Amino acid sequence: MAAARTEFKGGGRRRGPGPRFRALGRALRLPVTGTARGIRKATHAHGAGESGLGKLIELHGVNGAGDVMITVALASTVFFSVPTDEARGRVALYLAITMAPFTLLAPVIGPLLDRVPHGRRAAMACSMAARALLALVLSGAVITGSIEMYPAALGVLVASKAYGVVRSAVVPRLLPPRFSLVKANSRVTLCGLLATGVAAPIGAGLQQVGPRWPLYGAFVIFVAGTVLSFTLPHTVDSARGEARALLAADEDHLHGPLRRRSKRPGLRTVGPAVTHALAANAAIRCLTGFLIFFLAFLLRVHPLSGQSAAVSLGIVGVAAGTGNALGTAVGAWLRSRAPEIIIVTVVAIVLGAAVTAAVFFSAVLVACLAAVAGFAQALAKLSLDALIQRDVPELVRTSAFARSETLLQVSWVLGGAVGIVLPLNGTLGLSVGAAIIAAGWLTTVRGLVGSARHGGPSRPRVA
Repeated sequence: MAAARTEFKGGGRRRGPGPRFRALGRALRLPVTGTARGIRKATHAHGAGESGLGKLIELHGVNGAGDVMITVALASTVFFSVPTDEARGRVALYLAITMAPFTLLAPVIGPLLDRVPHGRRAAMACSMAARALLALVLSGAVITGSIEMYPAALGVLVASKAYGVVRSAVVPRLLPPRFSLVKANSRVTLCGLLATGVAAPIGAGLQQVGPRWPLYGAFVIFVAGTVLSFTLPHTVDSARGEARALLAADEDHLHGPLRRRSKRPGLRTVGPAVTHALAANAAIRCLTGFLIFFLAFLLRVHPLSGQSAAVSLGIVGVAAGTGNALGTAVGAWLRSRAPEIIIVTVVAIVLGAAVTAAVFFSAVLVACLAAVAGFAQALAKLSLDALIQRDVPELVRTSAFARSETLLQVSWVLGGAVGIVLPLNGTLGLSVGAAIIAAGWLTTVRGLVGSARHGGPSRPRVA
């Protein structure tokens, strides 16, 4: 009888569907869980998990994926859905209604967020939640083409830049022991680039289902980002030992806080090397903003040889993204070695590439210029971060990051505005781009080289 019961139970186990369904479930979950474990292992390596930097890296990836979903939806509505001449007018209107007000608001974002250091997690969560709600608003506006699309897009832009400012202020507070700021920013930026690269084709696929679907995807992503914002460590909200920094090279105030109160509330100075590096970075950001808008229309009218307009834009976009990722990787490898010389060198390289593309205008050189500009932007920004870490006292360092990021964002907007108003002549447009970067290089090279020759303040560095 016992043997019979054993045989019956064994047969029942063999015939039951439960184990098979569980095995199938494990097989289906394996790619997702395995990928998630791999991402978590990479983002939490070298102490980043213990300090909380790993969670910020993952949050930045979510931010990049959500933003690119909204970008795909708006680009398809404003740019690709109408003839070129009409698209140029609509994009100009988009810039006038969204980015022009943003240019006025952007300088306020950094100082405003500077006043609420104890609510940085809440500020990042609000940025995510606002974009989630605005994505739903846009999902209706892209169908009807109503005017509400423009203020909603402005809200998305402001919320995205507010996140960027807060994120720049948060990174220094989450550094693991013996972990340089350059390396931390490299990881954060690289994760954002990878997330954008993965989300862009997904957004394009959702766009084929319907114009609302990328916005629904953005809504889900930003809701997840809202929750993740509150998982950051409480040290993010701590303002102990912090003060505000002045982005000006005033030699009289290089040694810390102002000793007298001024009529206008000011920030403390960050020193000449940082301001020169910031000016050079602003020139590069201005160039990249210019190239995005100018090449978008130029390649739509004159696509790369044998390619459609969409494929041409995709090729240039991939080239820029690849250059950006390579610059981030090189910056992490170089760490903080001679940041002034690195900035001078990469700006000279992108200037040479812009001049060459303007003189010998061709599809290949345009793609190369996009890659070089992406490389220069990433490497120069990491070098700026290294200078801030080296030259700016810890007391005011967090504020310096927030203020510098706001200035760079405004530079990108101004470059885009120049790109939209120029006639679609490749040689003329790239000559203007070369002039932008030449002005930035010529006005900063002497100061940066002089700073490198004399050396920065004697401060301990971390590897």
